[in-house]
Amino acid sequence: MAKDGPNWDGLLKWSIANSDGTRPARNLSEEDRKWFMEAMQAQTVDVVKRMKEITLVMKTPEEVLKEQGVTPADIEDMLDELQEHVESIDMANDLHSIGGLVPLLGYLKNSHANIRAKAADVVTTIVQNNPRSQQLVMEANGFEPLISNFSSDPDVTARTKALGAISSLIRHNKPGIIAFRLANGYAALKDALSSENVRFQRKALNLIHYLLHENSSDCNIVNELGFPRILMHLASSEDADVREAALRGLLELTHNTKDGTEEDHEKIKQLLQERISDISSMSAEDLGVVREERQLVDSLWSMHFNEPSSLREKGLLVLPGEDQPPPDVASKLFEPPLRSTVNPSSKKDSNNEKKDIPLLLGSPPVSNNQDSSSRGGNASS
Repeated sequence: MAKDGPNWDGLLKWSIANSDGTRPARNLSEEDRKWFMEAMQAQTVDVVKRMKEITLVMKTPEEVLKEQGVTPADIEDMLDELQEHVESIDMANDLHSIGGLVPLLGYLKNSHANIRAKAADVVTTIVQNNPRSQQLVMEANGFEPLISNFSSDPDVTARTKALGAISSLIRHNKPGIIAFRLANGYAALKDALSSENVRFQRKALNLIHYLLHENSSDCNIVNELGFPRILMHLASSEDADVREAALRGLLELTHNTKDGTEEDHEKIKQLLQERISDISSMSAEDLGVVREERQLVDSLWSMHFNEPSSLREKGLLVLPGEDQPPPDVASKLFEPPLRSTVNPSSKKDSNNEKKDIPLLLGSPPVSNNQDSSSRGGNASS
């Protein structure tokens, strides 16, 4: 952020002096009103100007940046700053209008894994709960490098971040889901489940559940690719979140798949008996942590064998002080928090500001009119 921003201390003192709650509000003079509006608008001007400066750096060839002493760590810091700016939906949409989206997507192909990962992280923030930016990223061919990184990047962190970006990009986005299927995305998800990285597994499992919940016909694809066997294996994972997500996936498949073979029933029975045994031996504290898992195990048992599990008889399904479980735990989706339209960077104090990123090119003069239009969130494609 630029260091010559508005005088926030002065604004705070003025606000306190003029609204202490002990006297009625007075009418502002024209001079006070003008000063107040300029102070409030100055921060917006700085953000747009800074995003344009960052865009200029992103457009600069990598070899030129290197010659000027710009390191990969500098680029990561710059992308960190950009991510803070685009947490605002308006700013996320405006990134395209100022020419920053395409060079950002170009960083997904950067030779440094950390930069590829960070670029995917920024894309996640841009498209999360944001249909307009989802469309802009798809139109800018941003899906292709993301699916490539997810499928085959040699760095597991870059793969995980790319998967996170894909999950946000295709959520409630039919063209994105179609593109995911056509790109053999389910095969990439199967490969991700075989990873030893727990975080990667969790993200893959969560996306699988979402896709199956939204498109029950995809259960056929998942079954043909052998997902049930992998999910049953992961349902015994040492990681509680992985176990829960795997059980949720199995329940979704059970909802939408015709009766399996006798062998399938025996395998699921053995798995559930093992889970019931492990749950039965847990301490009261651990039982509280695996509440969702207890409900999933009972639901799976009931659906496969038309009777309640022994967790009910043992009093382990609903513990004292807990509410009754919902009738269908499989439909529980964890939506990300709603996006803010307020720029969060104004909350940072000077001690937490990131170091200035070296800029090779000065940004063009920014007029107040240009900045005001950028704030409107009406970026054109």
